[in-house]
Amino acid sequence: MKVFKNILYVAEPTVDQSAAVERAVTLAENNQSKLTIIDVFPPVADDYRANTMDYHKNTLESVIAPYRKRLEIRLDVMMGTPFLEVVRAVLRNEHDLVIKTAENPDFLKRLFGSNDMHLLRKCPCPAWLMKPREKSNYNTIVAAVDFDLLSPTASEQSLNLEILELAASLALTDSASLHIVHAWEAFAERTMIMRGDISYESIAKHTNQEFALHQKSLDRLMETMRNRVGADVFDRLSPRLHLPKGPAKTMIATSAAGLSADLVVMGTVARTGISGLIIGNTAEAILDQLTCSVLAVKPPGFTTPVKLDT
Repeated sequence: MKVFKNILYVAEPTVDQSAAVERAVTLAENNQSKLTIIDVFPPVADDYRANTMDYHKNTLESVIAPYRKRLEIRLDVMMGTPFLEVVRAVLRNEHDLVIKTAENPDFLKRLFGSNDMHLLRKCPCPAWLMKPREKSNYNTIVAAVDFDLLSPTASEQSLNLEILELAASLALTDSASLHIVHAWEAFAERTMIMRGDISYESIAKHTNQEFALHQKSLDRLMETMRNRVGADVFDRLSPRLHLPKGPAKTMIATSAAGLSADLVVMGTVARTGISGLIIGNTAEAILDQLTCSVLAVKPPGFTTPVKLDT
């Protein structure tokens, strides 16, 4: 199962983050991982920089005080644009997981704020954004997987397995139920209906055939997962499969809400040719609708546009 070795927790002082800090500390303990807590404040005038730095350091010290006897925690305070400094810290120190409490802007219905979305777009390692006042243990975890039946790729398979491994590890830790969701569409169905000269039976046959192909592909993915985690662990997880019919950009969030999901583990897919826009249209639409915590995973070979200062 997935083991983290170098976790980065990003302080979010605008919301209650006590549960998220507890989760980060416990995860670091269970994985025997390094844990760094970082706080980034926006640029201030030189005359105020030292006092601002001291204030943020003291605040972080009070946050981690209850955990000092449990494990060593490294603190880092810096000035700059929050998401840029976080990504640079990941690059500089080779962190393999970022944890942060969501900004939860009051003026928006969505859970994630501007820095959160930038982090989800550009962070090269998995990014776990938690709701404020997060549960200490999850009851329901959703893993959203996707595949192209016409042109499957090794990258797609690797991303799906990474999503499943992360979701499975957390489900085992929390004794949570694990749900695998794959949204599918019968793309020729609309055209067949619009033509008006194709029988209902033919349309239904086409739709059923498409469903069967997606079901078969999901079953193969589950068999690969069983082989990777072992039959005993897989049977203990007993993942439940869901194949909602409709576009992923609406059905993933709808399924998560219907299952009362505490966490959605999902992949983000790179757009090509547009510098800096690394999150796919579908993933962005899903994130805009989710109201639960999210663990976002990048596809293999992802390269962040953020560069280290030279």
